[in-house]
Amino acid sequence: MLSLVNVVPRRVILAPAFGIVAVALLLDVAIRNDPISVDFNTYLAAAEVGIGRGWSNVYDQLFVMVQQQLLVPGSRLQPFISPPIVAFAVAPLASLPHQTAYVVWALLMFAAFAAALALSGVSTGLSRWIAVLGALSPWWVMHAVNVGQVVPLVAAGMVVGWRLLRDRRDVLAGIALAAMLFKPNTAMLVPLVLLFMARYRAFAAWAACAAVALIAVIAVLGPSGLGAYVNELRSPWPTGADKVTLYGAMAATGLLADMLRVVVVGAVLATAYRLRQSPGLVLPLAIIGSLLVSPYLHGADLCMLSAAGWMMWEERRSFGWRALLAGAWLIASPFLYLRGESLELTQWPWLETVLFIALLAVAWQPLTAWDASRRRAPA
Repeated sequence: MLSLVNVVPRRVILAPAFGIVAVALLLDVAIRNDPISVDFNTYLAAAEVGIGRGWSNVYDQLFVMVQQQLLVPGSRLQPFISPPIVAFAVAPLASLPHQTAYVVWALLMFAAFAAALALSGVSTGLSRWIAVLGALSPWWVMHAVNVGQVVPLVAAGMVVGWRLLRDRRDVLAGIALAAMLFKPNTAMLVPLVLLFMARYRAFAAWAACAAVALIAVIAVLGPSGLGAYVNELRSPWPTGADKVTLYGAMAATGLLADMLRVVVVGAVLATAYRLRQSPGLVLPLAIIGSLLVSPYLHGADLCMLSAAGWMMWEERRSFGWRALLAGAWLIASPFLYLRGESLELTQWPWLETVLFIALLAVAWQPLTAWDASRRRAPA
């Protein structure tokens, strides 16, 4: 039986898809009903506390919240629990007017992710740009930009690192993947898969970046500031931080949650070892696995799911796989989000689970069949 792609010219399928994701992205940019700059305000407030009161006080939440009110009176207050390097990164913007600083930061975050997607692809023609726009079009990308989240930068690092790993430029790949240090809970399994793939140079480069960051944190924050950060990590998470997690999706707690996490981590690491010569599917699997096992996530962190989906589009070029990914982008589109018909936050881990299982199914088919399918994939 002839497949759909044999009956209908590829361009007839791809052109409407391109138009749909382009319109979705324009809607994301044009209609902003999320709280503006709230996360950036927290980053900047922490940086200004560090500059004005000493970096050892950057996790004094009273100081941070007072500074947030000074920046934007009446804004929503939230604690600063991000890694110290986020405050370091924002600190150069403290000398600018607040609105200017936010615009600069937001543009940098979006541009970094968009440029990484546009420049790191291996496909060509229209399908390459469908993947770029498709990865940018889900509601959570512009939500992350609107609130001033750092996660688009982390996603950009994952995308660039994926391409460099494929090209066996391991040292540069490790440096790019070190972007996860800005938000480790979104990509915590990535360094481990580098080890299990025997990409030791990439892991060493990543570890060197992590060591430099740690030395900088210790030198700037001092023992008291570092202790305050550790105490923040031990404290209860803010309300709503578990909606996009296993707890939010399945109410998994205690032993059940631990068992599920062990299964996910074990599957990721075993697959990384199996596909150690072909990293194209390992990195998206590690990203999705990280999202599944993380105890703390917000909607904006789904930018990492966009990055993983883009990698899967580039790596698995069959019509079936790309139809699955296009369907996921459609479900995440602002068309549904703005109508209140998108999935609830607690439902997105189920989509992650579907993609995770699909990746495992592909990875664990006989390697000869997997390699043959890659050779048959159109360029």
